[in-house]
Amino acid sequence: MVDSHGRTIRDLRISITDRCNFRCVYCMEPDVRFASQEALLTVDEIIRVATVAESLGVRKVRLTGGEPTLHPHLTALIAGLSSASGVEIAMITNASLLKRDALREWKAAGLKRMTVSIDSLRPDRFARLTRSSASPHQVLKGVELSLIEGLTPVKLNAVLIRGFNDDEAVELAALSRTFGVEMRFIEYMPLDSGHAWDSSKWVSASETRTTIERTFPLIPCDDDDPSSTARTFRFADLRADSPARIGFIAPVSTPFCGACSRLRLTADGQVRPCLFSTTEWDIRSPLRNGATDEELADFLIDATWTKQPGHGISSLGFRQPERPMSAIGG
Repeated sequence: MVDSHGRTIRDLRISITDRCNFRCVYCMEPDVRFASQEALLTVDEIIRVATVAESLGVRKVRLTGGEPTLHPHLTALIAGLSSASGVEIAMITNASLLKRDALREWKAAGLKRMTVSIDSLRPDRFARLTRSSASPHQVLKGVELSLIEGLTPVKLNAVLIRGFNDDEAVELAALSRTFGVEMRFIEYMPLDSGHAWDSSKWVSASETRTTIERTFPLIPCDDDDPSSTARTFRFADLRADSPARIGFIAPVSTPFCGACSRLRLTADGQVRPCLFSTTEWDIRSPLRNGATDEELADFLIDATWTKQPGHGISSLGFRQPERPMSAIGG
């Protein structure tokens, strides 16, 4: 699949549920309303779309939410995707619910790697940020278990918000050294359900990097994939082949739209060519109305062609998507 700007789609991000056990302040208001179960795609429908997408050149699938570990048939979904489409399967999770037996099941079913979100290491602040009873200890235990079970490379994500958790940049960066993983800092984006995003709370990637380098000098890596969302750095005091890395995902200050290779499928069956799309393509209806695989392929090709050149967050005409990250998928 190629869009009208010449970008080839290789990655499909699938939100398998809009439910989440967190209500993070930059994502979901406490009173958010979820879609009905009938509106959500079934396991078979998700597998069918992914299989068609694979036939069109998609090579990686990332399972997102909401919180994907809440899906009642997650093992069956992973197994179906692995056997039917043959793509590399990864998952992004808040890790608060991870158990060793489940991780083993998912890996045996075909899950290859894990990305974990953790925005604070301070229990009181973590509770305020996630609006949950979970703790950073639970998340870090999930990271440890993911590493033990070989769901690697494990990557960690953090969103820094000025005046809330931006003073933890160095502590969070140190996690990459503790666990031997890539710790990525994502710029705060306007994707909250309350549409209360405040640019004054935004912390640029360059500012975060400067803060980290006061403690840990960094050296740019020269092996980043051009379509990667992150620009990565290694620690100057560690061996060049150390797995400990720092990544910066800077969609606000340094958009990477020109090399974007992603297409998104929401839990309720809407195709979104861009995270910030204001138009969605309803693939659920043709799925449930007898469309052939060829017709679904044409649908995905047409939707991809409409992919916008960029999100335009910094432009005067920018309009925040109606739906939050929890409904779109990370």
